[in-house]
This record gives sequence, structure tokens and C-alpha cells, in this order.
Amino acid sequence: MTAVLVLEDGRVFHGTPYGAEGETFGEMVFNTGMTGYQETLTDPSYHRQIVAMTAPHIGNTGVNDEDPESSRVWVAGYVVREPARTASNWRSTRSLDDYLREQGVVGIAITGTRALTRHLRERGAMRAGVFSGKALAPVEELLERVLGSPAMEGADLAGEVSTPKPYVVPAIGPRRFTVAAVDLGIKAMTPHRMAERGCEVHVLPASVTAEEILALGPDGVFFSNGPGDPATADGPVKALRGVLDAGVPFFGICFGNQLFGRALGLGTYKLRYGHRGVNQPVQHRGTGKVEISAHNHGFAVRAPLEGVFDTPYGPAEVSHVNLNDDCVEGLRLLDRPAFSVQYHPEAAAGPHDSAGLFDDFCALMAGGRGTVSEVSANTGAAPGGATMSTSTEGSKGA
Repeated sequence: MTAVLVLEDGRVFHGTPYGAEGETFGEMVFNTGMTGYQETLTDPSYHRQIVAMTAPHIGNTGVNDEDPESSRVWVAGYVVREPARTASNWRSTRSLDDYLREQGVVGIAITGTRALTRHLRERGAMRAGVFSGKALAPVEELLERVLGSPAMEGADLAGEVSTPKPYVVPAIGPRRFTVAAVDLGIKAMTPHRMAERGCEVHVLPASVTAEEILALGPDGVFFSNGPGDPATADGPVKALRGVLDAGVPFFGICFGNQLFGRALGLGTYKLRYGHRGVNQPVQHRGTGKVEISAHNHGFAVRAPLEGVFDTPYGPAEVSHVNLNDDCVEGLRLLDRPAFSVQYHPEAAAGPHDSAGLFDDFCALMAGGRGTVSEVSANTGAAPGGATMSTSTEGSKGA
């Protein structure tokens, strides 16, 4: 049986159905991770995206019930090169093919994942559609359907993936801190990493206001990763500004980093094809330390690469930069306890080089509101508030 992948610029790839049959639409992106396909599929940040895996063999270890990052698969479609014929792992409960079928995720297996990746690197991420079974039609008709689908730029998606009501992740061991975590597409491992450090995490909907956040009396506030265009997230940005006004320690990841940038008066822009995988080199501008990090983002913050810049909340700098393209990977206020990173220190799946950022957040909370306590070299802070650094759109092309 035949399946077809159609890109909005007219490029067509033929293959065989994988997972559910039918049709699906989304932004065509690629992920360079050699492992972690189950975490990728269930990451809410992939909402309304068709994900191509660059690793040639996918599904070898099947699917289990412990590793999902949320309660469902969020990718709009899935593209692989060579699906595993047999799932083999002691934790496996079913095959990836069966899992995708159960979740209604339309996929395709093609021999040209390398050609697809090169095409996206040259032309940029774009709208696409996967078609199989009764959804098949002449390519011209399929292309018209793709061109009629919504683009990612301008998409306001955080509310579609956020929790509908608050819930609590209890601290593991004695409770040290209370954290208000705004769910913009949060991964399950993130509150778990904080709970491991004695944080009782109150996960809140994306629509929460600053007043509702502060009513919890949190020791710190966290803004999560998530999908969509940060330029559309006016409500969360307003809430974040209220948190900064109150001087409560703040930590943001990925989408949270982009919203932190907006709260500081910076702009955001769409990367050409984004960063998605577990192998991105990120350098701390102050120490020169390089960490290999996990990423999933198609937008970035536009900021000066050198020196301190002014914000409504005092001086700030960019703390980290991506060595592949000079993309901003971290921001920090110098006189207030607030910082963010573009990558994923919870790293499920991925490297754990940056896990210390959660310790840095705890150190800020331990230092109290309105001060910057001494934390590790991950954020570059020092007693009384030290320096970080800055960045603009990648000069090497992202």
C-alpha cells in the first residue's frame, strides 16, 4: 500500500503507511535524536508538527508505560526511514506501529529521510501533509489541501496543550520550596526534576493570571516549554511581568525563555528549521563551559550578543549561546532573581549536562525574593547578581 508526504513547495516523497491511515497536516520538521522517540511523540511542544526522525531505525525498543512525557501523543504526523520489524526490550508493552495506530497518528516510512532533512535545511520548515488509504488523491489535489492548512507562524497553541485545571506534584522527601509552574506544554519530567529537589510543584493552566500565581505564595515561579509562536502569547507574558514586578524568583525553559525575552521587551523570530534533538552544543558566555543539550524549538529570542542591555526590570545579559548558529540559549536579569534557558535541562530523553539548572533555581529560591544568591556556573550568577551575556538571530543560519 502507498503513502505520500507532500510539502507545501511541491516536493513529494512516496512510501508506505506507518501507524494510522488517513491524512494529517502540520509543520514539517526533523529531529536528530538517536533515541527517545517515545518522549518526542508525547512532548506537547510538537503539537501540530509532522516530525521526521533522522536516525535510520525507529521503534526497536517498542513502547512502554513509564516514559511518556504526557498523557497522549502530540505530533500531528510521523516520518521514519526503516521501522523496526520486531520490538525487543524487557520494558516494552507494544510496538511503536501499534501505539501510533491506537493514538490515530498518521505516519509514513520513506527511504529518503536524508533527502527530506537536506531539503528542510535548505528551504526551511514548511507546511506538509501525510496521506494514505482513502485519503490518497492526485498530488495536485493533495498539495491544495496542504496549502489550505494553517502555518506555525502566528499560531497560539499553548492553551490547546495546557492542563485544564491545576494539579500538584508533591515533593520527594521533605518539602523545601513551593513552585508555581505555568503549563504552556510542560513535560512530565520537569516537575519531577523539581520534586527530586524538595519542591512541591503546583502546575497551573496557561491562562493563569499573575494575581492567581502570587496568591499561592510561591517561593519561585516556573514557565515551561510549549508549542506555537511566542509573539501570540500575550496573556502569559502579562502574567510573567506581574511575577517579575513582585520580585519572585523566576525560571523559564524553552517557550518560557521566549516569553521571558518578551517580558523584558525583546523580540522573537522564527528559525529557518529550528533545533530539535539531543546533541546541541551550548556555551556559557561567562565561563566558556560547553554543554551538550536537548532542544525542541522553532522560535528564538532576538537580543544583543555582547554586553549588558537595559530592560524594564534592570540590566540583563544573555547567559548562553548555541555554538552552531549563535542563537540565544539563555537570559538573566542581573539585579533580580530571574533567568531562563532555551534548551531542556530535564533531558528526557537526552544528555544530563544541564541538570544543575534546577539546583540554580533552588538556590535562587533559598536566597529569597529581590536578591540574586550565589548559584553555579550554569547560569553565571554570583553574589549580589553577576553577569551573563546576549545574542541575536544566528549569523550562521538556523
